[in-house]
Amino acid sequence: MPATPAWPPKSTPRLFVEQPLAEGATLNISGNSAHYLIGVMRLKEGAPVKLFDDVSGEYLATVTETHKRDLVLTVDAKLHDREFTPDLWICQALIKKDRFDWIAEKACELGVARFVPVLTARCVVDKVKEDRLRAHMIEAAEQCERTALPVIDPLARIDALLAKWPADRTLYFCDERGGEPFSDATRPGPGAVLIGPEGGFTDSENAAIRAHPCARPVSLGPRILRADTAAVAAISVWMSKNGDWAA
Repeated sequence: MPATPAWPPKSTPRLFVEQPLAEGATLNISGNSAHYLIGVMRLKEGAPVKLFDDVSGEYLATVTETHKRDLVLTVDAKLHDREFTPDLWICQALIKKDRFDWIAEKACELGVARFVPVLTARCVVDKVKEDRLRAHMIEAAEQCERTALPVIDPLARIDALLAKWPADRTLYFCDERGGEPFSDATRPGPGAVLIGPEGGFTDSENAAIRAHPCARPVSLGPRILRADTAAVAAISVWMSKNGDWAA
């Protein structure tokens, strides 16, 4: 007797939605999401779709109506609660757009709770588009089966960031000038990693960061890393010691 096929199939598309999800809810999907489901995935009535809302978790829905530019989904059942997110922030100085977007994407994949764009003296750009960053994070979460998205903070100058820094959160300052090996420096509790721009921090910025009572200068090894590489390396070290990678 043939085995019953797994349901939903592994090929079931996943979609982030802004609306709160609950069993029995009906959602009208339009715009780029509708184009993806109708034009790219060729979904018909009765097809399954996985949905997540960054609040309640992941749900299984069914296509109940299709039109030329939109479709209707009915939520059938809850699959998972929203995942646990380790209490790690990444404070990333602005760098060139494509590489900054890449860091935001990887921060989402790696499980960061909050993404903080930082403006410093040597930043080559001075603006950030939060909607673009969020779009990259959403795409990463859809593909990697995440049910949580990082919070994106408004752009902050480095001096303002330090002035309002929460007293209970360790600020791991990834400094190419040297520091304690990061794998030895991590400690339990809320944390954040601070990554500089191309060219690094100025002498005065470096001194101000090091003087902050919550800052802990750390080294990511003997090599000078580009900002995007340093961000991924630092997140990975912290997750392996204090995050949900630790066994």
